[in-house]
Amino acid sequence: MTKDYQTILDAFPLEGEVVSVDPFGNGHINDTLRVTVKDPNGTEQIRYVLQRINHQVFRDVETLQRNIFTVTEHIRKKLEAEGDTDVDRHVCTFLRTKSGERYTTYEGNYWRVMLYIPGSVTVDAVTPESARSAGRAFGDFQSRLSDIPEGTLGETIPHFHDMAFRLHELSEAIREDRVGRMQEDRVKKLIKAVDDRSDDMLLQERLYEEGSLPKHINHLDTKVDNILFDKESGEVLTVIDLDTVMPGYILSDVGDFIRTAVNTGAEDETDESRIGVDMDIFRSYVEGYMSSASSFLTETEIRLIPYGGRMMTYMQAVRFLTDYINGDTYYKTDYKDHNWDRAWAQYVYLTRLEERAKEMSDFMTHWL
Repeated sequence: MTKDYQTILDAFPLEGEVVSVDPFGNGHINDTLRVTVKDPNGTEQIRYVLQRINHQVFRDVETLQRNIFTVTEHIRKKLEAEGDTDVDRHVCTFLRTKSGERYTTYEGNYWRVMLYIPGSVTVDAVTPESARSAGRAFGDFQSRLSDIPEGTLGETIPHFHDMAFRLHELSEAIREDRVGRMQEDRVKKLIKAVDDRSDDMLLQERLYEEGSLPKHINHLDTKVDNILFDKESGEVLTVIDLDTVMPGYILSDVGDFIRTAVNTGAEDETDESRIGVDMDIFRSYVEGYMSSASSFLTETEIRLIPYGGRMMTYMQAVRFLTDYINGDTYYKTDYKDHNWDRAWAQYVYLTRLEERAKEMSDFMTHWL
C-alpha cells in the first residue's frame, strides 16, 4: 500500500488497520479499489471500497456526492422502518470524512469511501432470469425514491438524456462539418432518417410541459452488472453505481435497458442479420419492473414503456452520428468507422423495435 492511499484513507473514520489497497472491479469511469483491514484479533478482511471520482466526467462533485448521500440515506430510512435486519447489505453506505464531508481531496483528485458488501457478486449475462431480477431491482429503487420532491437532486451530467439538446448537438455538427463527413451519402441517409423521427422522439418533453408526464429519480445506467446479488442465494441485494442518479423520466431507465439488453446484436454490430429484439428478455424485464414499480407509475408512463426503448435507441444513434460527423472527439474508437458502425447499428435496431412496437405495446395492457 502506498503512502498516498494511507493519507487519503486517514481522512475517513475507518475501523481496523489498513493492510492493503488493491484494484477492484472493471468500471470504466472511476478508479475503484478494495481496502483490506486487520481487526484487533488479527483477522484480515475486505471492509471498504475506495474510489477516485472522475471529475472530468462528473465536474460538479459536490452535487454528485450530495445526490448519492440523499438517495442512500432515504433508502436506508425506509428499510429500517420496514424492519430490515441486514440494511448494510441492502443499500450502499458511503462514509463521511472525520470532519463531516462527503468526500476528500488529495493532490487535485476527489476520493470517497463506501462499505464493502460481503458475499456479494455481480453478473454480466443477460438471461430472462437476470433481466427479471434487474427489472424488479430498478423498479424497487425508483419506487423507494418516488416521494423525494422534484428539485431535491441536481444533474450530475447536464443534459444527459435531454433529447432536444442531443438533436441540437447534431445540428451544430452538421453545420460545422469539421472533417468533411457531410459529403458521405450514408451520412445524409441517416440524417434524413433521424429528421423524419425527430418530432415523435420529443414526445416526452412535450408531455412533461403539458403536465401529463412526471419526472422521477432515475438511475440512468440500468445494466444487469449494476446490481449486487447474494453469492449464495442469488437474491438481489442492492443497486450500485449511483453516479448518474438524478431527476428524469422513467422512460430513460426502462428504455436504456431495452436498448442494450433486449438487442440481440452488439452496440456496434456490423452484421445486420444479428440485430433483433429478444422478446423473452423484454417480457421478463417488464414483468420484474412492473412487479415493483407499478404502484407509482401513471397510465401514460406504462403505455410509453416500449416507446422508451425506441427513444433511447434513437438518442444513442444521434449521439454516435454526432461524434462521427465531429471527427470522433467524444467516444473512444477502435478503428476509423467505429462511431459510424455504432450509429448505423443503433438505427437498424430502432427499425427492429419499430417492427415489434405493437407486440410490445400489447404486452403492456396486462398492467392497464
